[in-house]
Amino acid sequence: MKKYTDKGKKDTRSGFGAGLLEAGKADGRIMALTADLKGSLKMDAFADAFPERFIQCGIAEANMVGVAAGLAISGKIPFIGSFAEFITGRVYDQLRQAVAYGKANVKIASSHAGITLGEDGATHQTMEDIALMRALPGMVVLNPCDYNQTKAATIAAAAWDGPVYIRFGRPAVPNFTPEDGGFEIGKAYLLSEGKDITLIACGHMVWEALQAAETLESEGICCDVLSVPTIKPLDEKAILASILKTKAAVVAEEHNRTGGLGEAVAALLARTIPTPMAFVNGKDLFGQTGTPAELLHAYGLDAEHIADAARDLSARK
Repeated sequence: MKKYTDKGKKDTRSGFGAGLLEAGKADGRIMALTADLKGSLKMDAFADAFPERFIQCGIAEANMVGVAAGLAISGKIPFIGSFAEFITGRVYDQLRQAVAYGKANVKIASSHAGITLGEDGATHQTMEDIALMRALPGMVVLNPCDYNQTKAATIAAAAWDGPVYIRFGRPAVPNFTPEDGGFEIGKAYLLSEGKDITLIACGHMVWEALQAAETLESEGICCDVLSVPTIKPLDEKAILASILKTKAAVVAEEHNRTGGLGEAVAALLARTIPTPMAFVNGKDLFGQTGTPAELLHAYGLDAEHIADAARDLSARK
């Protein structure tokens, strides 16, 4: 299998900040709004470079969504940023009515997503956000895997005409994709090729899937590894091409089992190629307090559990 190297751990939220700045330099219509979380969202560089295009909305997320929708109607391209829990659950009605329903060109920057928010605990962690955003008609849903891909995804989101949800995280994680790899909304990326099992992952779980694939290869189980940073619209062609070869799939995501990438893939396969599947996800649970590493282990969101799922699936394929 193709080997990947961690080129230095970086948080994906910093990839968003770098992408926002680069997009802002290229297009004067881009604006940034945040709900008292400029530093956490890594919007500092954009705010310093373009103070006239940055709005600090305070802890008023619902108002921020309305302001952004108004800016979009006037021809601006607003990025709104907050923690994933607050930018989805707290303002779902506003996102539905003011953004999705009107197809407003608003980009929703969702930081500190998933269980890896860590010590802030269950009230701030969200494992339900992908399900919420997938359910909104016309909403693009992105969950890139590392710093480089998050930067590229942010730039791609700025160029996309319509609402986009970009999900990224707090902790420093392996940065392993090419710096010049680019990003295409709606495209999955085949990172490694095998014939026995397809490992499908998004976000932080892509690196874990690659590590699991290395372990499995040493045991004679060769895996396709598909990085799926665009959860909606799903790259059905790439997923089906892999499944036709391997006849089995493990889907790994830092999200609860309901409404996430796993269910999106399962729905695709159910209507096209019914396929044996296994799922590595947060099951049906809220988060709890702990370090990111402790929580990933406790919830089974790591390479070890992906490899175990693949072994079991291989045995019953």
